[in-house]
Amino acid sequence: MASSLAQLFVVDADSHWSEPGDLFTRLAPPHLKDRVPHHEVIDGTRMWVMDGEPIGRATAGAVIGADGNKAKAAESLQIWNVEEAHAGASDPKARIGVLDEFDIDAQVIFPSTIGLGGQGLSRGNDHTVREASIAIYNDGMAEIQEQSGRRLLPMPIMPAWDIALCVIEAKRVAAMGARGVNMTSDPQDLGAPDLANPAWDPFWAVCAELQLPVHFHIGASITGMTFYGQYFWPSQAEGTKLAIGGSMLFIGNARVVTNLILAGIFDRHPDLECVSVESGIGWIPFILETLDYEMFENAPDELAKLKKAPSEYFRSNLFATFWFENNRNRLPDLIEAVGEDRILFETDYPHPTCLYPNPLESVEAKMAALSTQARAKIMGENAKRLYRL
Repeated sequence: MASSLAQLFVVDADSHWSEPGDLFTRLAPPHLKDRVPHHEVIDGTRMWVMDGEPIGRATAGAVIGADGNKAKAAESLQIWNVEEAHAGASDPKARIGVLDEFDIDAQVIFPSTIGLGGQGLSRGNDHTVREASIAIYNDGMAEIQEQSGRRLLPMPIMPAWDIALCVIEAKRVAAMGARGVNMTSDPQDLGAPDLANPAWDPFWAVCAELQLPVHFHIGASITGMTFYGQYFWPSQAEGTKLAIGGSMLFIGNARVVTNLILAGIFDRHPDLECVSVESGIGWIPFILETLDYEMFENAPDELAKLKKAPSEYFRSNLFATFWFENNRNRLPDLIEAVGEDRILFETDYPHPTCLYPNPLESVEAKMAALSTQARAKIMGENAKRLYRL
């Protein structure tokens, strides 16, 4: 039986690709085909190789198998090759079929094994190859968006090691119709200033001007994924390690949100929109309350420089995504604290915590506790406005 939520305009604000091996070589000029990222088997493991150097494992990063069944993450996530995952994980045409099956109108898509913030592409030694790889990826994503009639919205990634290049690439992808950008949370890992540095103001300015919301996915940096590998105690079972790492990655985006707010970025760029992706919303009210208290107690001089209380910036400049929460009927209280205009729906397809196989049915009872207006906003109207659909 179809969910009543299917009658709404539904946008999935967080999903992922299982990147195929020809993702970069298909569009690369002949002289770069053997230098841009591609799959190679090294010591029995399929790897992404860029300019002769391994940059990460090339697994499917998925738990939905080719047969359509959802597997245990410990048995699939870092084990399956792309061909073993569901076709919808890597094939845009098959992905549209998944959306039709799920009654989803549009879907925002992020990478998987090249780095959730594209940070894997910034590890190469040759700047020319790095720049070309990012441009090729973004060109391919623009092609997918156009061919899907803007039902698929893959977020372009930024050359985060260089602020000037980020400005140039943001302008370029905007001209191709991009509806946002995917940014690493820690460009200092790559040799650039950290995002609190005012040197990034030209990038924030162009994103605000061109209506490009800046997305910060959980684990979207080398620093973030290093934390992921250290959260759990080594003696835990493999599945438990994934559960601990995933849980802490959600909350880890509090680090991104607090830094964005307290850096004064939104005072200097009041029209800038940022999205905390795949982080949930349960921790946000506490963190916002904490910011007000901690800044009052420990940084009163810096607090006085902000134009409003730290807790007020979320409702004006930030979004977060919701999918599995409210098993204890707390959703109405969370909505009141965060704001119904600032929450987006997501499925996380085809990753371990994805709502599968019936995403709308899985949240229908939770959404029933909200007003008709709040349901419509969270399921799609907020995203429709944010992404200019």
